[in-house]
Amino acid sequence: MVAIIKTSNSLQRILNYNEIKVKEGKAECISAINFPLELDRLNFTLKLNRFVKQASLNENVKRNAVHISLNFDPSENHSKEKLNEIAKIYMDKIGFGKQPFLVYQHYDAGHPHLHVITNNIQRDGKRIDLHLLGIRKSEPARKEIEETFGLVKAEGRKTKEQFSLQPIANRKVQYGKAESKKAINGVLNKVLFEYKYSSLPELNAVLNLYNVHADRGTEESRVFKNKGLLYKILDKDSKPTGVPIKASGFYSKPTLKFLEDRFKINAIKKESSQRHVRSVIRETFINETFKSPEQLAEKLKKVDINTVLRKSKDGQLYGITFVDHKTKCVFNGSSLGKQYSAKGILERCEAINPTNQNHNYQKTISIAYENIKNLGSENIFKTNPLDILLRAENYNDYTSQFKQKKKRRLRRGI
Repeated sequence: MVAIIKTSNSLQRILNYNEIKVKEGKAECISAINFPLELDRLNFTLKLNRFVKQASLNENVKRNAVHISLNFDPSENHSKEKLNEIAKIYMDKIGFGKQPFLVYQHYDAGHPHLHVITNNIQRDGKRIDLHLLGIRKSEPARKEIEETFGLVKAEGRKTKEQFSLQPIANRKVQYGKAESKKAINGVLNKVLFEYKYSSLPELNAVLNLYNVHADRGTEESRVFKNKGLLYKILDKDSKPTGVPIKASGFYSKPTLKFLEDRFKINAIKKESSQRHVRSVIRETFINETFKSPEQLAEKLKKVDINTVLRKSKDGQLYGITFVDHKTKCVFNGSSLGKQYSAKGILERCEAINPTNQNHNYQKTISIAYENIKNLGSENIFKTNPLDILLRAENYNDYTSQFKQKKKRRLRRGI
């Protein structure tokens, strides 16, 4: 089970979204908890008034709407009674058991999922703290419910049993093939809440896999100055195409402020996965040799790590980002350590590339050959070949020491 928590300042917007789904036959309201009337006697107005009345107990709180989705594996086919029980236990464990909340079962995706609507203003007017709610309460609750009800776990699955909410399964957005806003929204719902990214470039490293790009505009643009954000569709050459859509135009409101909050949370969450990515890259270098970062990228792709190489106009590599689809974490190479940065990866590839080696190797062989000639044919087979090569390798050290002594003598003469 995967739990996704969103907050908003509009209870009406969230309720309206779910009720429209019901009218379209794509959802059903299956439970109304802590409401004065039975579910079949509640209409839109009565549902909304219950939330509005509760929210009015503390009008200082602006972001008082909470929208939660509980997502299950496609192989699971639970009854409405079981889904209601799961939702109720989950809400109890995250501290919302006494709040009014509605449970909607949606049928508009390839996997079973619920939407739960509630608010965070309690009967005494105090608010329920939403800060790090996902880490502090939702994650422990999710894991406990998985064990209790024998649900397919969101973590620890084998590769062949990947949960349906995975990014690569999602088709790339193609301009003109589907409604732009709807297509981009589908990608955002997959990526924004499943991946752990701590910067806009890291987020784009995942979004670009689906031909979507989040753009702040140039520093001189109105969008940048107003801290706005646009989402664009990319063509096959990774260039923007079509009309950009404002972040505020999407239901989930994936604005810059929203993303900055995610950056802080994800920076903490993904720390534990750094070791895994480092280990995979290190072992890949141990097992094989690569003449270029592109070759390394192809190999890492086979173990579910996408490598994004950022290059200048003249083709110089200046940045590298790793997208690990197993841990769903995104790392800028330099954040993993110097040897995983663009410069570090490039040096490791060049160090084993014969075309990029310097002339010292050829010089060493030449010196070794001269030593063999000087030994004479009668002594060649009496001498350990390794000693001959060592003499050649020590030649550079000897000459450099000789030059240093010569310089000292010259200085003394002065």
